[in-house]
Amino acid sequence: MSKEVHIPDDFLSSAAPPPADAKPITYEPIDWSQTCLPNNEGLYAVVLDNVLSPSECTTLLRLAESSVESVRLGKGAPLTKATWMPAMVQAGQGEEVLDSAYRNSDRIVWDCQEMVDRLLARCLQVTGYGRRAHRDAQDVTWEMAGLSKRMRFLRYGEGQFFAPHCDGNYSRTDDDGTVFRSFFTFHFYLNDSVAAAGEHAELVGGATTFFSGDAFRKVDIECKTGRVLIFQQRDLYHGGAEVVEGTKYSMRAELMYKMTKTAKK
Repeated sequence: MSKEVHIPDDFLSSAAPPPADAKPITYEPIDWSQTCLPNNEGLYAVVLDNVLSPSECTTLLRLAESSVESVRLGKGAPLTKATWMPAMVQAGQGEEVLDSAYRNSDRIVWDCQEMVDRLLARCLQVTGYGRRAHRDAQDVTWEMAGLSKRMRFLRYGEGQFFAPHCDGNYSRTDDDGTVFRSFFTFHFYLNDSVAAAGEHAELVGGATTFFSGDAFRKVDIECKTGRVLIFQQRDLYHGGAEVVEGTKYSMRAELMYKMTKTAKK
């Protein structure tokens, strides 16, 4: 459980003046036909740059760290504030396990609907993304509901990585029977890599890498402060490349849709 955090009224607010280090947001769809992964053509992935300014990334990380409750690290141990904990792997039935050979990083889980609403509003300033309905393979119609309140802040140190995988869908059913499901991942990058920003950066490695099915061909999306990578969860095989030097900070959230029309039988 994360604790309640005071979010400044002007943080990510469209009504407030932009911070001094803000830059115009840019939008670049990934054209798979122009990459070494042409078989991905038709699969959705876009890169937004400058969604967050460097100062906003710093503030977002600080707020996430302040959301952590004190915990006991062992039976009878005193309460302590271990801000970053090892990232776990989904094992089904709502269970998680530690598998550092597959996923090796630390994380903070922060549940805050107010924050994700502000983040999505910032993204939509440039894309208009998600204002259309989504129809899945079973001809069920889904309407965009917003980002899930759960943010997973990730920290990768030297030698840490996330092995290739496809993101799974998250589903929930509310008490009134309304069904929600995620179809897209939003990945926010909170610091620069040398590959994206030059030698002044401290991070080497850590790109998000899209792979071919045999993992021999790849496309790297480098870590860049304020960048957001949005991609469909189905069929996009990807991983987090090993960090060679420095520390990578990022955050993952899921775009949720509400079922509005079921398929005809």
